[in-house]
Amino acid sequence: MFIKSTFKPAWWLSNSHLQTIYSAFFRKLPNPSDYRRERLTTPDHDFIDVDFCGTGNQPLIILLHGLTGSSQSSYIKGLQSALLNQGFRSAAINFRGCSGQSNNSARCYHSGETEDINFLYQTLHQREPDTHIGAVGFSLGGNVLLKWLGEQGQHVNLFAAVAVSVPLLLGVCATKLDSGLSQLYRRNLLKDLKIYMHKKLQHLESISHVEDAARVRGLGELSTISSFWQYDDRVVAKLHGFQDVHDYYRRSSSRQFLKAITVPTLLIQALDDPFTTKDILPGLDEISSTVQLEFTPHGGHVGFIAGHIPLRPHYWLEQRIPQFLLEHTRVTI
Repeated sequence: MFIKSTFKPAWWLSNSHLQTIYSAFFRKLPNPSDYRRERLTTPDHDFIDVDFCGTGNQPLIILLHGLTGSSQSSYIKGLQSALLNQGFRSAAINFRGCSGQSNNSARCYHSGETEDINFLYQTLHQREPDTHIGAVGFSLGGNVLLKWLGEQGQHVNLFAAVAVSVPLLLGVCATKLDSGLSQLYRRNLLKDLKIYMHKKLQHLESISHVEDAARVRGLGELSTISSFWQYDDRVVAKLHGFQDVHDYYRRSSSRQFLKAITVPTLLIQALDDPFTTKDILPGLDEISSTVQLEFTPHGGHVGFIAGHIPLRPHYWLEQRIPQFLLEHTRVTI
């Protein structure tokens, strides 16, 4: 069902691009209290680093960052502090190679990769079978979360989930980033992805993982790539068993999985998101009865900044997300 949103953008950040970039440039956050990192060995003998916040037996929220982000992204750290203040613990995953150290295989993360979130969930559930677990995903992490929830159906036991600024149709969003000012985001993201792949190759060679290094080297020169269509065709599809970019986008876009979600889930999208278009938004006939849609006219991409006084922002997501989780925690417990 549709939810009427309470979000009103700060008048001094009314532009969608200002909403999108303000936090990244101007918000610097220390690690929350009770913060620790743990390295988990994955079933394929690689690793992921997970940053935990909080101790005790309170409900635990899995957090998933966006493309070229990490657990150190301001929207993750800000939400961890807000969740801690509301009585939640959190576990922020760093997708492979995003924790500050390259992972030990050619395998990367991508919008359809759900094995690692499933592995983390199963690990946490086995450690704490009586703990109430929820999840929140941003952008690419939101796509991963929604796809995973749909794939798992009734086989996942979360009390609630929230997805924000999700590229629900990957091909449409890749094309959107080829136009107008959105090209600036595309340029920076691709630059970071090329650096990510370069560091990966150097790391694999340094640890003598010859076959994995050869797979990365076999992708060819990446400097000429200028669009996500090219990058996802040359890199993501080849490394992860997709026929081509069209196959990757078709199988990994999360909108097709919304009907199968059984967990109470809130999807927050801004209509002026410079990474997406209105064409990607689902209708009521495409979602299950457990999914709620909250579409706002403004907010940018993972922005949603309110506040009446210039340079004194109010990060609305850090109020809205805990509110939704608290509502469903009370119902569950």
